[in-house]
Amino acid sequence: MMGVFIVKKLKKLYTNYGHAIPLIIYGIIYMTWFCHLEKTVTKQYAVIHMWLDDYIPFCEVFVIPYFLWFAYVAVVVAYFFFKDKTEYHRVCAFLFTGMTIFLIVSTLWPNGHHLRLSEMPRANIFTHMVAFLWKTDTPTNLWPSIHVYNSLGAHIAIAKSKHFENRKGIKIASFVLSVSIILSTMLIKQHSLFDVLTAFILCAIVYTVVYRYDLVMAIGQRFAGKSRPQVG
Repeated sequence: MMGVFIVKKLKKLYTNYGHAIPLIIYGIIYMTWFCHLEKTVTKQYAVIHMWLDDYIPFCEVFVIPYFLWFAYVAVVVAYFFFKDKTEYHRVCAFLFTGMTIFLIVSTLWPNGHHLRLSEMPRANIFTHMVAFLWKTDTPTNLWPSIHVYNSLGAHIAIAKSKHFENRKGIKIASFVLSVSIILSTMLIKQHSLFDVLTAFILCAIVYTVVYRYDLVMAIGQRFAGKSRPQVG
């Protein structure tokens, strides 16, 4: 009896939360791959730079939205994980596609920049945070910017979701945060303008596949059709 009870509980758990498995597996793969790149891409890499980068000022206060990115993307994914499986699969398909392309590009074409300041122009809590960031995050593996791409993906998920149709305040807050994060990548010298622009291009391409053509729904319907028993 106990065995049957446990099996039933496990089945219910899988039914309710089994869609977390691909996220966990991909998270492990991504972090392992990314950490490997961070350790190996240190000297020999293509330098990314645009002439406009030299005119972008350093503004340390933008380290706040830069760090908020981690919570922003995580909260959006978690919300749809519990609220709407279809929307969850869409946002995961969007994020995973761009992140995988980023890993492949960084592997085949190691890249980095020389935009960071040799010394901080002033001392305050924000410059200390930037210094900590620079110490823990190498100026390599930048193209396209995942901070930009995932911020766009998180906001698109909110803007396109039926759950936020009448929640204008949340949409505006998401837009402001997304824009702040995108600006932060350049204003604290984490990315070149080139990384940002190409992230927008990649976002437009993946958006067309995931949202305009609704690849996730098409795949889901195809599998549902195959699993449905044939009549006659």
